[in-house]
Amino acid sequence: MPVADLTTYRRMLDRARENRFAYPAINVSSLATANAVLRGLAEARCDGIIQVSTGGAAFASGTALKDMPLGAISIAEHVHRAAQRYPIYVALHTDHCPADKLDSFVLPLVAETERRRAAGLPNLFNSHMFDGSALALKDNLDTATRLLERFTACELILEIETGVVGGEEDGIKADASAKLYTTPEETLEVARRLNPLGGHYLLAATFGNVHGVYKPGAVKLRPSVLKECQDAVVTRYGEAARFHLVFHGGSGSELHEIREALDYGVVKMNIDTDTQYAFTRPIAGHMFSHYDGVLKVDGDMGDKKAYDPRTYLALAETAMAERVKRAVSDLRGTNSTLFTG
Repeated sequence: MPVADLTTYRRMLDRARENRFAYPAINVSSLATANAVLRGLAEARCDGIIQVSTGGAAFASGTALKDMPLGAISIAEHVHRAAQRYPIYVALHTDHCPADKLDSFVLPLVAETERRRAAGLPNLFNSHMFDGSALALKDNLDTATRLLERFTACELILEIETGVVGGEEDGIKADASAKLYTTPEETLEVARRLNPLGGHYLLAATFGNVHGVYKPGAVKLRPSVLKECQDAVVTRYGEAARFHLVFHGGSGSELHEIREALDYGVVKMNIDTDTQYAFTRPIAGHMFSHYDGVLKVDGDMGDKKAYDPRTYLALAETAMAERVKRAVSDLRGTNSTLFTG
């Protein structure tokens, strides 16, 4: 059962929070990138989360179709099969889904999981993110409440976001005036609205996070914001209300900032930009190094071994797997798997 069920997923998240480490949640858009994540996690002996965004899902279905549910289902079904061969647990998750794409992305995937459960099959996905950060908090939580009620019935975990992650990811952009820091008052309202429902959710509370590529030191994080939010909810509602937090927009973060965020309850850190680059860099190197073989220079036929996609995609998979292993190490997760085989 290397694709986690709800009980295993909850154990993963609780154990991470208790031991102050986090799982890398890697965005994938193809079988090649999904395989790279599985390889990297297995070599690091760490469980993890494979996730698909709206854009990644559309791409995975083929550029002629751009069908988000189809692409996400295709990747998830592959992971269910391939993960059986790896000695770790993985959870399947969908990343940022704004309100206007719920009906065309997340809800069809929830319906697919409901159909599978009715047929006696395990869940297709383990969790889904609703990104209502662009909405007023009340509207954000009104939608989150409806989703959590439905998710609870089919053993899915909900991820929500308060505050705004700056920069741009998958076409979702926050301008420079966006409110980049979640407040304790907002998180108290999250707990007030969602905790009585009895389901399970993750909270992406923002503390200066920015999507995209930045040099170390360019992003100004305030991890203390997370401590303030946790302290407020525990004081008001008790230790059982302590959040499982998610870290979005981590590129360019200093390692000490990442580790401080783990100390305050971050159990999941999204990684996309860094693994995209890790995947692409060896492909670019291969093209430059084998220029005359990849291109049919001056009417020649080139070198089939050089332009066979398997050649450079294998290099890309290896490099991306190494970047996943580095993420595991940064997040204190090496040799942490729950899987005992």
